[in-house]
Amino acid sequence: MTELAADGVPVAVTCRVLKLSRQPYYRWLANPITDAELVAAYRANALFDAHRDDPEFGYRFLLDEARDAGEGMAERTAWRICRDNGWWSAFGKRRRGKGRRPGPPVHDDLVRREFTADAPNRLWLSDITEHKTGEGKLYLCAIKDVFSNRIVGYSISDRMKARLAVDAVNSAVARRGNVAGCVVHTDRGSQFRARKMVRALHHHGMVGSMGRVGAAGDNAAMESFFSLLQKNVLNRRSWDTREQLRIAIVTWIERTYHRRRRQKRLHGLTPVEYEAIMNTDVALAA
Repeated sequence: MTELAADGVPVAVTCRVLKLSRQPYYRWLANPITDAELVAAYRANALFDAHRDDPEFGYRFLLDEARDAGEGMAERTAWRICRDNGWWSAFGKRRRGKGRRPGPPVHDDLVRREFTADAPNRLWLSDITEHKTGEGKLYLCAIKDVFSNRIVGYSISDRMKARLAVDAVNSAVARRGNVAGCVVHTDRGSQFRARKMVRALHHHGMVGSMGRVGAAGDNAAMESFFSLLQKNVLNRRSWDTREQLRIAIVTWIERTYHRRRRQKRLHGLTPVEYEAIMNTDVALAA
């Protein structure tokens, strides 16, 4: 109607031919985008941002992220928006043919299984593990400095999303100080490929590195730590609450692993002892 009116055809004539009323047209002309449509667009945008950051999330997790961003809505509304746009979890539906593979790496493999470092903050390894409790799963993202095998940062949460990995990096940076140029090696999990994680590494001046698909050996040094954690904490008993398990993990890392567990690769020293001695030697040599 607007185009015809611009060409000189009266709106009344157009409406009469199309058998339409003029009032709805003029209401639309005064307000082409309704408040409901604007709200729906903001909701869809919040869900899309969450899905882009963590494509493994289902619509319920996307709903939580949207609510955190200030766009609250009913669960059914979130499901309908995700359905209409095809924003499903990467693991939510099986597809015919070959199985879904992890997404492309956002970093090259700079380590190539050479898990050695001649100084602190040169090479860090990171990965995520999970364990069940009576309240549901608990997730741990830990970061290990290859130089001393010390866990320099970690994050524990009841949700496995990009923020888990970002918080672990921020925790490590807060402890270690100047980390510019440090290589952070991970697998291709979506948490490590997320834009939030890439931005965090860039912000701190660190360099990302990723192993190959299906090659556990590309991060074997980190898997060895999780194996110890599994035997010494996670599998020792059943855990009723997440808080019980969280306290047990932190206690074992800070008291036992760092200060009491001697390691052959560190010449029979604990990670804390090794760093103290090596840092003293470096200071004297300088």
